Amino acid sequence: MAPVKLKQPPNSAAQTITSSQDARILVRETIRISANLASSPPACSSSSSVTAVDGLGLRSEEVKFGLVQDEFVDSSLRLICCEEIDGRRWKYLAENDGSGQFKNGSIRAVGLQSPQAPIDELMSFVRSYVVPEGFPHTVSPSYVPYMTWRALKHFFGGAMGVFTTQTLLNSVGVSRNRATPGAVAINWILKDGAGRIGKMLFARQGKKFDYELKQLRFAGDLLMELGAGVELATAAVPHLFLPLACAANVAKNVAAVTSTSTRTPIYKAFAKGENIGDVTAKGECVGNVADLLGTGLSIMISKRNPSLVATFALLSCGYVLSSYQEVKSVVLHTLNRARFTVAVESFINTGRVPTLQEGNMNENVFSFPWLKDRPIVLGPRFRDAFQDPGSYLAVKPLFEKERYIVTYNPSKGNVYALLKDQAKSDDILKAAFHAHVLLHFIRSSTKNQSSSVKNLENDRLNYIPTTSDLEAHIAESCKVVSTLYGVFKSKASEQGWMMSESLLNPGRARLCLPS
Repeated sequence: MAPVKLKQPPNSAAQTITSSQDARILVRETIRISANLASSPPACSSSSSVTAVDGLGLRSEEVKFGLVQDEFVDSSLRLICCEEIDGRRWKYLAENDGSGQFKNGSIRAVGLQSPQAPIDELMSFVRSYVVPEGFPHTVSPSYVPYMTWRALKHFFGGAMGVFTTQTLLNSVGVSRNRATPGAVAINWILKDGAGRIGKMLFARQGKKFDYELKQLRFAGDLLMELGAGVELATAAVPHLFLPLACAANVAKNVAAVTSTSTRTPIYKAFAKGENIGDVTAKGECVGNVADLLGTGLSIMISKRNPSLVATFALLSCGYVLSSYQEVKSVVLHTLNRARFTVAVESFINTGRVPTLQEGNMNENVFSFPWLKDRPIVLGPRFRDAFQDPGSYLAVKPLFEKERYIVTYNPSKGNVYALLKDQAKSDDILKAAFHAHVLLHFIRSSTKNQSSSVKNLENDRLNYIPTTSDLEAHIAESCKVVSTLYGVFKSKASEQGWMMSESLLNPGRARLCLPS
């Protein structure tokens, strides 16, 4: 009920005029503090009104500004409870029948605030579409930067979509009537069919979408840009429309699979509690709004016939930059290869484990899972790790109590962590930790041997230690790991890292006892 202006004659109580019949009933039936007061003559003095207001838990300011009218305070209503929704408050009153009981259906609601301004109502409406309920308390702090960069990425993507679609239509012959409608339709269907086939083939990546989430997400956006570039190339060679359009659509559909597969884990990292559906819905809404804005801007720009190459270069740079910052802003609690490397190397060099924000910011998003050139191989085949039986038999006794074996292959320049068939999640983490410790010892030996010549090229080791030196390094690493692995786990857990889950993507090979 919206109150109207009050007339306040001097030396008299304030009077309120309402505009509806329900309000008049409420005026006659409002706030009296007790059955005794209900039967007593109404008090005309301002002091009795103040007493009644205080007994009902209402502030005098509420009476003064028309939130609770003065002539309500001497009625037979009682305060039942208060309610608050998004900062707005109400008090619920019920009518007393004079015998200490409340009348059925007599509950009344009294608002304790003025109506919202139109701009506030508009902002509330917008927030209901673009941020989760309870924001910012229901999401993690990294939600805002992620959604900001995501919106920018979709803005540039929507803008680029106008130019690529226009180019494809020109190349296929729609705008210049160079092809019959049937041929156009067949070419377009073949293009879409090739994209769907690419989408199905890429889906076999499976758990790599969980292991290398950020890396695959960024790689997918790069593929999206590559597909857009190939689509624009059809303008230069329209007679090659079909093969180029098919290749572009395969790349864009693979990017779509990557985006869809990595979306839920990212949104799950932002959600606090069971609001993953709300976070996902609002995130997609933000992306769609930004995409529409980019499309509208691009339509206006395209009417001026800008340079296709310059426009694509500008939009592409904005898209890739936004995509990079988008994945860098995601803060995940789990340890994959890249984040584990950051955490262990920081612990070995400084004695401290990085925070969640530091570990995620320093994660290398360019370490794509299909790149094989890595200094540490987790879960390799036996023949890759050992070249002769002597080296295996020499280190085997050091790992009798462990469910893994760590070694270094000088000919390949890699540290290998072989897993036994009893290895569990924690054993995989410990094997990876041990491999990093051994890698640190070997790198230190390399630097000590040749401080003037760099023996590290492309993160691979060009160091060939003697058999005795290698055994000494491995034995020393075993002592260090037995002492420091528990400390590392404890410090990592204190920083919020989830040590119970292994996302290190080890190989499937396991050492087992001969049958």
